[in-house]
Formats: sequence, C-alpha cells, structure tokens
Amino acid sequence: MKKLIMAIAAGLVLLSNVAIAKELSISELQERCNKNHASDCKALAVRHYYGNGVEKNLIKAVDLFGRACDAGDASGCSNLGLMYANGEGAQQDKLIAVDLFRKACDAGQADGCFALGVMYDESEGIKQEKLKALEFYTKACNAGQADGCFNLGLKYANGEGVKQGKLEAADFFRKSCDGGLAKGCFNLGAMYHDGDGVKKDKLKSVELYIKACDGGHASGCSNLGGMYHNGEGVRQDKLKAADFFRKACDVGNARGCFNLGAMYYAGEGVRQSNQIALDMFGKACDLKEQAGCKNHVRLKQQMGQ
Repeated sequence: MKKLIMAIAAGLVLLSNVAIAKELSISELQERCNKNHASDCKALAVRHYYGNGVEKNLIKAVDLFGRACDAGDASGCSNLGLMYANGEGAQQDKLIAVDLFRKACDAGQADGCFALGVMYDESEGIKQEKLKALEFYTKACNAGQADGCFNLGLKYANGEGVKQGKLEAADFFRKSCDGGLAKGCFNLGAMYHDGDGVKKDKLKSVELYIKACDGGHASGCSNLGGMYHNGEGVRQDKLKAADFFRKACDVGNARGCFNLGAMYYAGEGVRQSNQIALDMFGKACDLKEQAGCKNHVRLKQQMGQ
C-alpha cells in the first residue's frame, strides 16, 4: 500500500453562509462586516485571498479572517491559522497558528481539529505528542472531516501511536473515501486488492480505484489500468488499460507512463509505435522511474538513435 504524506489541508475552506454571501456585492459585504457580521467578514476575506471581484490582497485577508474569528466564526479562526502556519499575508508564526486551530477546534470546527492534530503530529509550533495528534484526528473524523479519518487510517495501518490494526485502518480509509477523499479510496482499494485487513475482493478494489481515479488520484488511475490489463476484477480490456495509464501519465504518474510505453512497444490496446513508446519511457525516466530509464536507453539503441 502506498503511504501518503500527512499535511495541513491546502488552501482555504469555504464553510457556512458562503453561498448566500456570494450574492452580496463587495460594498455590501464590507458594510455588513463593519457591523460585526462574522460570516460576511469571512466571505470578504475569501474574496481578497483569491482575488475574486477585488484585487488579491493577502494582508487584507488576514485582517478580515481575524475579524471573523473575533466575532465568533470558528472557520475564520481556522483559516487565519492556516495563513499564519504558511506565512501568507503575515509573518509565519506557528505558535499563533496552533492557538487559532485550538480555538476553532474548541468551537467544534473540524478543520481546526485536523490542523491541530497535524501540528502535534509533526511538531509544528508545539511539542510533538503523537497521542494528542490521535485525539484531534479522532475529533476531526468524528465530525466528518475526511483528512482526519485518513490520517487515523495511516496510524492504524502503520501501528504509529496505536496498536497496529489493519481492520481499523480499513474502516478509517472507508470513512475518508465516503467523505470524498480520493487517497482514502486508493488505500482502501489497495487493501482489498491484497486482502490486507479485509477479505480479498478484486471487484471491490476496482470500484475503489475508479473512485480514486475519478477524484484525481493518479495512482488510482494507474492501478486501474493494471486491473484492466490483467483482467483482475474486470473483463480484460487492453484499450481501457491504455486509457487509464494515459490518464495517470498525463498528471505525472511515472508508473502510468512506463506501462503506457510498454503497451505501445508491444502494440497492446494501441497501434504499435516505437517512437511513442520511447517518448513514454523517457517521460517515466524524467519522473524518476528507473525501469523507464533502462527501457529508454535500450529502445533508443534498438532504433539506431
């Protein structure tokens, strides 16, 4: 199973009242924010963060998220914490970020709990405490935050801070997948493929790799290509295999590029082409796939180049 890196969720999360707030003009949002309407301060902060209808201004976004947080909007606190953690619009200060994530989590905001778990897990602005990280990932997961569930899955899969439990890992990956997290679907698919903590089920593995691939997970697309190529859990279909390897390769998956190159070399599911095979092996090599480098050299010699 491919272990994925734990990290603070990238970007800003738009939460309550944003759909309504988007209908208001910038001046209306500013007027309502001046009257301490927390959700409108947050919505205006998001506009300034992304440059949506106004000039992008991260310093202004920090100020507005701060006003939203002070007015009681927990997601404003969480997003302000992300900006301090990443040094966006303000000098990077992980101690302040920790305090803001804690404030958001104490108010029941799941993203704040997840981010606080990461800070404890990776010793960012606070002493490393793996048990505390587990506590906050659990809070996040129980509140429906898919990244928290995913990180709990990793902890149980690897026996980090808890007794290793593949069954528990599968349950948490399932929760993260159900929450729309592609990497959770991928890891659960890998577990079903190998019978790791769950009963081996190639059909279920295919279903989960499809979810992962549709969610933009390149390794999910590559593994799905392998399932179609080998006829595992699905009827063998070399054309579909090539399509999924191509999809993986197009977003920088080295194994997808390598496998697509092999299919062009052999003429499996595609019209045979040494030149395209050479290009695919070269791309795989550029993406640090050593087998791609070896095949690129050998095929180049074979073609007399």
